[in-house]
Amino acid sequence: MVAGDLARDYHSDLVETIRLNDFTYQDGRVSVHLAKEFGFCYGVERAVDYAYQTRKKFPERTVYLTGEIIHNPQVNARLRAADIRFLSDPSESIEHVTPNDVVILPAFGVTIRELERLTSSDCTLVDTTCGSVLNVWKNVRQFARDGYTAVIHGKVKHEETQATASQARVTDNGRYLIVLDRKEAELICDYITGKKPLESFQAHFLHACSQDFDPSRDLSRVGLANQTTMLMSESLEIGQLIRQAMADRYGEQAIDKHYRAFDTICSATQDRQDAITALLNEADLNLAIVIGGYNSSNTRNLAKICARKVATYHIADPSCLASPSELRHLPTTTTADASAEQVQEHWLPTTGKLSIGVSAGASTPDNIVGEVISRLAELCK
Repeated sequence: MVAGDLARDYHSDLVETIRLNDFTYQDGRVSVHLAKEFGFCYGVERAVDYAYQTRKKFPERTVYLTGEIIHNPQVNARLRAADIRFLSDPSESIEHVTPNDVVILPAFGVTIRELERLTSSDCTLVDTTCGSVLNVWKNVRQFARDGYTAVIHGKVKHEETQATASQARVTDNGRYLIVLDRKEAELICDYITGKKPLESFQAHFLHACSQDFDPSRDLSRVGLANQTTMLMSESLEIGQLIRQAMADRYGEQAIDKHYRAFDTICSATQDRQDAITALLNEADLNLAIVIGGYNSSNTRNLAKICARKVATYHIADPSCLASPSELRHLPTTTTADASAEQVQEHWLPTTGKLSIGVSAGASTPDNIVGEVISRLAELCK
C-alpha cells in the first residue's frame, strides 16, 4: 500500500547500480567502494513502513510517535511533514493522548512504564519494536525470574537500553546495571573481586542501575545482555572480563551459578560491522565516509571500526561535504552522549587518484547514501 511512497522517499538508482557493479563506483579520479552490507536493515524498514501505513490508515486521526522512530534525521523529518507528532517534543506529552488517537512505538521499543501509561489511555497502539530487541527483552526477563542481575552493555540514555532495563523489573527482585565500555566493566570487576570499595562503585554507577541496587547482593549473580547496536568485539570482551571476575571470586566450578551470557547483538548490526571490516581488509583506501545520524549507536560503531585503519569521517548527510577543504563530521572519539560536529579542513586530497570507502548505519536510507557518493564524485572533479 505504501511501497511507492517508500521508494519515492528513500530509493537511489545510483546505489542500485553500484550494487550491481560489485559495490564499486568509478568517476574520474575517484573510486568509491561501498560496504556490501549497509543502510536500512529489516527492522528499520519494517518500522518506517508501519509508520507510513499508519498515517494512511488513519488520515483523520491524530497520530503520535513516542519519540524518534529510528535515529535518522531525514526519516524523522519526513514523518513530521506527514503530520505525525512526537511525544518527545517539549510541547507534547503522554497526558495529551486520547482514546481516539494512534500512537506508534518505535523500533527501539518503550519502557514498561510508558507502555502501561499508553495502554491506560485506550489509544490505538502500533508496535514497530524490532524483533532483535524483543529477543534481548526475553533474555533479560529470564535473568530476573532466575535471580540474576542483568548487566547491560549499552548507553544509559539510549531509548533501547532504557526499555531493556525496564524489562529487568518484571519481578520484584529484578535488578539491572548498565555498562558502557571496557573501562566501566573493569570497575565492576574490581568491585566483584574486592579490589575497589563500595563507595567508588556507587559514585560511578549511581545513575546506571536500578533504584534499589545493592552491589554486595546484586553482583553475586549476573547475566550479560546488550543494546543490540553495540560493538560485538567490545561486548565479548566485557563478558569475558566479568566472567573471569566471577571465576576469581567464586571459583571456576561455580561459574554457572554466578554468570550467564547470551549473544544479543542483532544480526544486521553484526553484518554491517563484518562488511566494513572486510572492506578495510580488501581495499587500499585513502579515507572512509560513514553516513548516519549522530545519535545512531550502530553508525558510530561502524565509524570506530573504520578509524582503526584509515582516516574516517562520520557524517549525517551530503551537506556535511562542504568543499574539498571543509568537512563537518562527528569525531569517532566523541563521548556517548555528545553530538557536536567538528570541522575538518583539507580533508580531501586535491590531486591524484583516490580510493574512498563508504558505509552507512542501519537507519540510513539509500537515497542519502547515493547523494553522498554523488557529492564525493563532484568534489573530486
